[in-house]
Amino acid sequence: MPVHQAFRFELDPSDRTRSALASHCGASRFAYNWGLGLVNERIERRDRARSEALKELLSDDEAEELARRVEVPWTLPALRREWNRDKHVVAPWWKENSKESYSSGLDALARALKNFSESKRGTRTGASVGFPHKKKRWARRSCRFTTGAIAVVDDRHVQLPRVGTIRTKEPTVKLRRLLDRGRARILSATISEEAGRWFASFTCEVEREDPTATQPTAVVGIDLGVKHLAVVSTGEVVERPTALSRYERRMRRLGRELSRRQKGSRRRARTRARLARCHRKVTNTRRDVLHQLTTRLATTYGTVVVEDLHVRGMTAAPKPAENGDGSYAHNGARRKAGLNRAILDASPAELRRQLTYKLIWHGGDLVVADRWFPSSKTCSACGEVKAKLPLAERTYRCEHCDLVVDRDLNAALNLAAYGRRVVAVSGTETQNARGGGHPRLRPKPPVKREDGSGQPGRTVTVSSQGEAA
Repeated sequence: MPVHQAFRFELDPSDRTRSALASHCGASRFAYNWGLGLVNERIERRDRARSEALKELLSDDEAEELARRVEVPWTLPALRREWNRDKHVVAPWWKENSKESYSSGLDALARALKNFSESKRGTRTGASVGFPHKKKRWARRSCRFTTGAIAVVDDRHVQLPRVGTIRTKEPTVKLRRLLDRGRARILSATISEEAGRWFASFTCEVEREDPTATQPTAVVGIDLGVKHLAVVSTGEVVERPTALSRYERRMRRLGRELSRRQKGSRRRARTRARLARCHRKVTNTRRDVLHQLTTRLATTYGTVVVEDLHVRGMTAAPKPAENGDGSYAHNGARRKAGLNRAILDASPAELRRQLTYKLIWHGGDLVVADRWFPSSKTCSACGEVKAKLPLAERTYRCEHCDLVVDRDLNAALNLAAYGRRVVAVSGTETQNARGGGHPRLRPKPPVKREDGSGQPGRTVTVSSQGEAA
């Protein structure tokens, strides 16, 4: 099955190579800010022309025609034409870097403008997107290459345009073997910096040959919790990574120290680097735990059921309570902040994203329950639904059948039960992620994937009544 997959390696650059990498990332940021300034200037000129036309008592059609003459570069080809016309004036040093560095910044700007336009028209799903802002010097440094000398030289070296050959700290054997066998093709390469470390990520088109799940007909429910990272309907409890609690005190101290440092000083830069390293350790630990969990689920079970959690609403700030004298009291703000931190530390969106593509690789299906589905309030034995279930009540006690079970395990069992119900309604699982049949499975109709493509493998949404959407 051909898929797009990224291979990320940490680089071991020399001081000269490090300067070249930083120069390319800075050139990308410069092109982005230059293009954004040009777009703002053209928009102001167009609005000024429209207002002046209206003052001259022109008709609406004539005013729009006059304003249309002021071209606003909104797409990548238009931005490239403007850049090639003015780069000798605005950036006489442009030959020092690869042309891909400037194209990378303009491409990022074109994507941001497109997202803003689609969000304003209402054709883009998700949260609203505002107009792009100027990139600062302290922003995340990255640059993308799509053409040029992009290659994996050997097990320890990669090649990038204009930068040359760079040694890697990690072996590139896996990607090199795929390239040598003709099972992979490099589409682009992206360099980025994280807390002083440089990484190269190769986006490739790979022909994967993954085995199907060991239990292709099994349905398992996953409940993301606050006390634990996740609880599986089989009874498995995945503990939370302790990296955040381990480094939380140090991060707070470094944050206070950073606020006292003078802006632009070397001590402030050193403190910021130490704080970034703490954040990197927490991120890597969390990412490792999620990858281990999602890989184990995708290679074991044929259908995995998760909830569509409204994380933004769950982590919203508590509403202040009004006192009798007209003032407001923020009761429980500290407790709510701790709860929000625990919810965000679980990274439910990242876990769902990893499950989506890993289940497709192994021929599985991801069932997403509706966010209003009462998984925690429903008894997993008799189906009785409670009217209220406080978050502090960690044990579920059914008054109808006297069931006593852990709250998170009860929710996971309900998700698994409704997952089996959806599988029965939408058709039995027969087609694996590569579009082929499996001898242990019965035929099923093709279902649209979550990403909207027509590839086999799917994501099914469960309504609050337990029906397949």
